Amino acid sequence: MPRRYQDIYPSLPLLNSEAQTHISAAALMSVRYFQAAPDEMPEDVFAEHHVLLNLQDAPHRVQNRRDGVLHDFTFHKHEIVVTPAGMRSGWRWFATSDVIVVTLDPEMVGRFAQSELGLLLDPQQFRDLPLFSDPDLCAAGVMLRDALEDDSLTSGVMFEALSRVLLVKLLQRYGQRRVEDADLSARFTAQHYNRVLTHIRAHLDRTITVEHLSREAGMSPSHFSRVFKETLGTTPMQYVMAYRIEQAMKMMADPLRPLGDIALACGFADQAHFSRSFKQVTGRTPRAHRAALSA
Repeated sequence: MPRRYQDIYPSLPLLNSEAQTHISAAALMSVRYFQAAPDEMPEDVFAEHHVLLNLQDAPHRVQNRRDGVLHDFTFHKHEIVVTPAGMRSGWRWFATSDVIVVTLDPEMVGRFAQSELGLLLDPQQFRDLPLFSDPDLCAAGVMLRDALEDDSLTSGVMFEALSRVLLVKLLQRYGQRRVEDADLSARFTAQHYNRVLTHIRAHLDRTITVEHLSREAGMSPSHFSRVFKETLGTTPMQYVMAYRIEQAMKMMADPLRPLGDIALACGFADQAHFSRSFKQVTGRTPRAHRAALSA
C-alpha cells in the first residue's frame, strides 16, 4: 500500500505545517522545510503527490530514480521536481539540502480544482515532471515557509490563504486536465461542468434540482445524472450537498456569523436541517465544528 512521503524521510524537518497548532486540519496541503545533510531516500510508492522546491543557492548534484529511470542532474536554485502519486521514487543528494516539500492529497486536489477553479482534472492530475525551473512558484513556497515560522493565529490565516495561491499556480501551469471526448453530446465535459457549477454558485441559497442542472448542461435529467456520476464519482444531488457544506464551513470561519444565517445562505430550510445535513456529511454538528475552529 502506498505510504506517505514523510514516513521515510531520513531527517526531521525544521518546519512542519502539521505540527502548527493554529493551522486548520482542513489545510489544502502539508508543507515541510528541510536543511538536511547529504543522504538518500529509498525508492517507494507514495499515496500523495509531492512537490520539491529547491532554495539552495549553490548548484549541487542530485539523483532521483523514478519508476526505474535514474535522473542524475545538477540541482539549481528555483528548480522544482513534481512526483505524482503512485510513482515509485527514490532520492540521493550530495550536498546539504535547502528544500520545501509540499505534499498533496489527490482527492483533495481534485475537489479543489472542481469547486474553486472549475477544472476537471485527468485522473493522473500531474504530469511526470522530473525537473523544471519556476522562480514564481518557489517564491510562493517561501511565503508559505515564512508563515510557518510564526505559530500564531495570524500566521495560520496567512498559511491557509497562501496555500490556495500556490495550489492555483501549480494546477493552472502543470495540472493535467481531463481530455475531452469528441462526442460532446454523450460526455460530461469541462464546459458542462463550468455551466453547472456557475448555476450552483448563483443559486446556493435556493432549491437546486437535477432538472435545473441538466438544463444548464443541455441534457435530459437521466442522461445528465448518469454522465455526471461517471465523471465525478458522485450523484448531482450528493455533489450539491457537499458543495453547500463546503461553503458553510468557509462561512463558519467567521465566529460572529450566526449559524442560522449560514444555513439560509447555503440553501438549507432552517438551522435544524443544516445541522442534520452537516453531521451526516462531516460526522459532527456545526457547533462542534465551530468549537474545533476556535480551539
